[in-house]
Amino acid sequence: MARGPGRVLGLDIGTRRIGVALSDSARTVASPYAVVDRADRTTRDWQQIVALVAETGATVVVVGLPLSLDGSEGAAARSVLGDAQELAAVLDVPVETVDERLTTVEAERRRIEVVAAADSVRRQGRGARRSSAFGASRSRRRQVVDDAAAAVLLQAWLDGRGGGA
Repeated sequence: MARGPGRVLGLDIGTRRIGVALSDSARTVASPYAVVDRADRTTRDWQQIVALVAETGATVVVVGLPLSLDGSEGAAARSVLGDAQELAAVLDVPVETVDERLTTVEAERRRIEVVAAADSVRRQGRGARRSSAFGASRSRRRQVVDDAAAAVLLQAWLDGRGGGA
C-alpha cells in the first residue's frame, strides 16, 4: 500500500477510452482530469499515461478493477489486471488496483444531478428541458462519465486510506 505525500492519478481503463482523475496533494479530494482515447497499440496508451504522471507529479497510480457484482474476477477484471501489470512495468511510481464496481453508475447519477440543478437555475424554474438530461451528445456524455468514474474510484481509494495516509 502506497503511503506518503503527493498526488494520485486514478484510471478507469476501458476498451475505447481511459478516464483519468487526479487527487489534490493532500490526498483528500479526487477530481476528473482527462480522457485518453485508446490507440490500437497499448504501448501508445501507456506512453500517454507516463506523460500524465510526469505532468501532474503523481506519486501513485490507482487503476479501477471491474470486479463482477459478486466480487469475482471476470474477463474484464483479468484484462485490466494485465493492463495494470503492463503499466507498472513502464512507470516509476507504484500502481495499485481498487474495486470499481458501480463507479460508472455513480458518476452518471452525479452528472444527471449536477446538470439538472444547473438547468433549473438557468431556466429559473420555467419548465423542464426537452433535451437530454446530460445536456450533451451521447459520445460527449461517455467522455464526461469516463473521467467522472475515474474520480469516483479514486475518491473511494483515498477514503479507504484516510486521505493523506
